[in-house]
Amino acid sequence: MQMLYFGWVRQRIGVPAETVAPPAGVIDVETLIDWLSGRSDAYAEALGNREALRVAVNQELCEFDSPVGAGDEVALFPPMTGG
Repeated sequence: MQMLYFGWVRQRIGVPAETVAPPAGVIDVETLIDWLSGRSDAYAEALGNREALRVAVNQELCEFDSPVGAGDEVALFPPMTGG
């Protein structure tokens, strides 16, 4: 699974992208974020406030109950603002 991080999520985690291999129990965005949060304090801090996160799976905005799989690209980013 390819992970992409943008904005302050990237700054807090410290990498713009990475390839991860979550365990079998990771079936949706929510469980993916739970698993990522357990990787380090930086991930826990960046991903702790779900209300401040947006997600896209395979370049489609989605909700936290959206399914994810091994071949997916998942992007995590702060809310977008217009201007």
